[in-house]
Amino acid sequence: MRSVIFWVASLCAAAVGGTALAQGYPSKPIKLILPFAPGSPSDMVGRTIGQKMSAQMGQNLVPDNRASSGGTLGLTLAAQSPADGYTVLVSSPTIVISPLLYANLQYDSLRDFAPVARLASIENVMLVHPSVPAKTLKEFIALARARPGQLNYGSGGAGTTNHLANELLKNLQKINLVHVPYKGATLAAQALMGGEVDEVILAVAPALPFIRSGRARAVVVLSEKRVKTLPDVPTAVESGFPDFRMSIWYAMFTPAGTPKDIINYLHREAAKALQDPELLQRMSNAGMDPWPGTPEELGNLLRSEITRFAKIARSAGLKKE
Repeated sequence: MRSVIFWVASLCAAAVGGTALAQGYPSKPIKLILPFAPGSPSDMVGRTIGQKMSAQMGQNLVPDNRASSGGTLGLTLAAQSPADGYTVLVSSPTIVISPLLYANLQYDSLRDFAPVARLASIENVMLVHPSVPAKTLKEFIALARARPGQLNYGSGGAGTTNHLANELLKNLQKINLVHVPYKGATLAAQALMGGEVDEVILAVAPALPFIRSGRARAVVVLSEKRVKTLPDVPTAVESGFPDFRMSIWYAMFTPAGTPKDIINYLHREAAKALQDPELLQRMSNAGMDPWPGTPEELGNLLRSEITRFAKIARSAGLKKE
């Protein structure tokens, strides 16, 4: 009987302690590490949600842009920060892709970060030059099979999502497309407009002007559901290719070892921010979709994405620098 009483008392003490910590946190500003430059999608997601969370919490999330080495500088700083809840990181799939591109990283994506919350996603769309005689994904694949090695695609560089998305398609459908890397997705899109490449996979928001002006044809969106701004463009799932999906997701992490009650608190505040109508409208205007999720869901996503991107990287023959 005494052991039962002691066990119940221990649970109550732990609960009280956790509540006290949550009530006292945060007592000072929180550093918000953003691994890319101001104006980038991850910066926009982090700043937009961070501002709303600051207002809710009564303490500022102070943006700290660390744009260098493909995002690895920011990730390294976050991984090496104290696990006290006063450093948070907003990352894209860079957190799982960088280990496939760079040797001797000073962090491990699973070991050194604690998942807090899924935040948002941006969908990609496959664009072709108007001269390409393919209006559907099925037709594009058939054309690539009929012309092996003759169709090419542009990307923002090796290891970018618009590169890996095409490599995923190549692997799934056993087709031969030639990769033409550029120094950024914007330059790849410009190359498509100029007829230098046949196809580019691009985030929906920057692709819209090209589609609406007729300078590019939208073939398919790489998502499970149709995109509101492209209601007539089918998804890869609808087109009969359910594995050809490549969303750009954004999520919040803290250094590993951050107390669980602080992680839960940050998650609740992020989830609350993603219910704000004004915030949702700002995200929609920027081509972003809210994608809230628990720490557990984010952890599952991280593990599955590590496996998926590793397979694509092997197929693409990527080598670490």
